[in-house]
Amino acid sequence: MTGENRFIQPLKAEDSVLLIIDYQPQMLLGVESHDRTLIRNNVTALAKGAKLMSIPTVLTSIGQDGFSGKFFPELLEIFPDIKLIDRTKIPSFDALDDSAVLDAVKKTGRRQLLVTGLWTSMCFAHSALHGLREGFQVYGVMDTAGSESLDAHNIAVNRMIQAGVVPVTWMQVVAEWLHDWAHPRGGDVAKLYGEYNAFFDKAGSYYASLKK
Repeated sequence: MTGENRFIQPLKAEDSVLLIIDYQPQMLLGVESHDRTLIRNNVTALAKGAKLMSIPTVLTSIGQDGFSGKFFPELLEIFPDIKLIDRTKIPSFDALDDSAVLDAVKKTGRRQLLVTGLWTSMCFAHSALHGLREGFQVYGVMDTAGSESLDAHNIAVNRMIQAGVVPVTWMQVVAEWLHDWAHPRGGDVAKLYGEYNAFFDKAGSYYASLKK
């Protein structure tokens, strides 16, 4: 029955919350699975899409005053009113082990939890699985993440999928939040796509213009 298959249910902006985990210099330096610049590009685009669509967002780092370094400043600039939760007392691979992070997610009242983080095999996967145990519908944004090897990334993605995490990409997520180009934010999303994806430099502006 269609109503029983949550995997085909669309993401809804009004029911989504985004958790962004450990985007810090040393964590990115350890990524060998994907191009590091592309990862940074993609997570910034995802964050900007969340901002455009008014998606509650939780930002967390792990010991940013120590080895891992400061959380990416471009992400903090997108969300100037959001306080970064630095996991220092409980520096777990599972971000949701920290009560401040879990409480921040739960307080949104949203049930569709989108997760991304560094590394895929560590904090991302551990947190996504915890989200499932908490009863959330968990979606893993896979093209904004990376891991210590391509095998490590792919196996972590497969493990998450087997557990029930729905794999998505940043453009797909923003498109589902938008639903169609007639949305009031259609023009803004077209500009976002044009900035972070070459195809949409022209195509996105065209599609957005159709509603006028």
